[in-house]
Amino acid sequence: MKESVWAKNVLLFGLVFVGVGFVSLVMLSSDRIERPESFHPRSESERSISDVATQIDVAFENHWQSLGLTPTDQASGLLIARRLSLGLAGTIPSMEEIREFEKQPAEHQIHWWVSRLLEDKRTSNHIAERLARALVGVDEGPFLVFRRRRFVSWLSDQLEAKVNYDHLVRTILTDEGLWTDTPAVNFYTRTLAEDNESQPDPVLLAGRTTRAFLGMRIDCLQCHDDFLGTINLGSPDDLKAGMQSDFHSLAAFFQQTENSLLGIRDAPERGDYLYKLLDAEEEEVIPAKVPFYRELAEDDEQNLRWRLAKWVTHPENTPFARATVNRIWAIMFGRALVEPVDDIPLEGPFPKALEILADDFVVHDFDLRRLIRIISATEVFQLDSESPAEITKSQENEWAVFPLIRLRPDQVAGSVCQSTSLTTIDSTAHIMTQLSMFGQEIDFVRRFGDPGEDEFEDRGETVTQRLLMLNGRMVDERLEGPLLAPIKLAGLSPNSKKAVEVIYLSTLSRRPTADESRHFAEQLDQVKGRQRTKKAIDIYWTLINSSEFRWNH
Repeated sequence: MKESVWAKNVLLFGLVFVGVGFVSLVMLSSDRIERPESFHPRSESERSISDVATQIDVAFENHWQSLGLTPTDQASGLLIARRLSLGLAGTIPSMEEIREFEKQPAEHQIHWWVSRLLEDKRTSNHIAERLARALVGVDEGPFLVFRRRRFVSWLSDQLEAKVNYDHLVRTILTDEGLWTDTPAVNFYTRTLAEDNESQPDPVLLAGRTTRAFLGMRIDCLQCHDDFLGTINLGSPDDLKAGMQSDFHSLAAFFQQTENSLLGIRDAPERGDYLYKLLDAEEEEVIPAKVPFYRELAEDDEQNLRWRLAKWVTHPENTPFARATVNRIWAIMFGRALVEPVDDIPLEGPFPKALEILADDFVVHDFDLRRLIRIISATEVFQLDSESPAEITKSQENEWAVFPLIRLRPDQVAGSVCQSTSLTTIDSTAHIMTQLSMFGQEIDFVRRFGDPGEDEFEDRGETVTQRLLMLNGRMVDERLEGPLLAPIKLAGLSPNSKKAVEVIYLSTLSRRPTADESRHFAEQLDQVKGRQRTKKAIDIYWTLINSSEFRWNH
């Protein structure tokens, strides 16, 4: 009996010793994070990126001066790292990532962090999900013949493999095969409907194509001509009002796309596109024509989808580059340069920054990673969200302050999960950790409510959403899990001050102020045992439910 008790005590002591060592290791240092392979701060490509970022800085500074606006100061390094992580990976930095970030020389920290994020599978997954919303929506779509998750996974793999964006789009528009083994064709199977004989819908596809790839809303031309002068087509030098025939001429490119036993394929035998235009007495043949920049279309290409894909991604088809830049900017900032994100007029005017980035995007072969690096290096991305003086509406509208943006449901869920884990929950984490987080995120987003395709529109917070954060199941599970950070910190941290610091870094990605540290450390010092654990959980709960945690800033 004594031997059994002795063995249990030894085991308990061993667990405590390992726990103290683990927490101390994460608190003080971390060697688990490897140096990013793409981290070359003095390379020629980085100098080129810096030059373009400087051009954008000058454009904004000239604009602010012309309006008499003063931008806010630069944000702290950790705050910039937090907004980068939320924008690119959909979650906040982990405790061990913060420790490694702070080891880097101050002048290289942001570049190091962007390099790490761009090599992280979380980033390709997050960007793929954000892009997929414009391409295939958020619903599960037609049963059996549509695999949204398969499409997003494929898109993530393409981004991780550094496939240039124009090539990726051409693949989406032209691929053939089954929706399971050729994931890109889910762009087409998403539009299958029984009332269309389970065939791809040319009208829906035309609307998706213009919004997602060209950043233009011409959907209303489906039913009538543009009577309000809001849709101009043709070319910037020779504008013409949008006509109903323009939209259906674009839809005609998808007429010969067929869903068969072999999946999506091209079927010329399907014939011409027929449609009864407004005020017409009967259907007529609508030839396949692009709605603007027709001189860029290759009429000698027999395959309609290939003709369309080449035109959409043509280097001189500037709406394609502008639309991509505007969407990536919106993903990183939470707000587009031109709003709405998919409604950029063909004739402009365009923000100078949009033009600089679009031109560079084309010159460098539609390289998304370079685009992200440039945006992250700009002064406007690194501005603070607060100022000693009152922030004016003009400063907010003209980008003289980093925008305050409410986190999306998946960002909130990911941040709650990451904040309660001292180690990074990424593709290298234990499979059970990843599965647990995945299940909790899915359940949280379902209860919280998905913003859908119009994800950049702020709808405000509902009472139900607030209650879900205050006493929802996921928050409780993450705070009270026996192997998670709150309980570990309460019992194993070196002292109360260090515990408070780690809680702040884990949740808000910053250290507490002197008053905050003293306030919470005193509360921890006054209790022991289970009460100390409960107090640490209460501090976590308070910070997670703060506005600072739930907003990007």
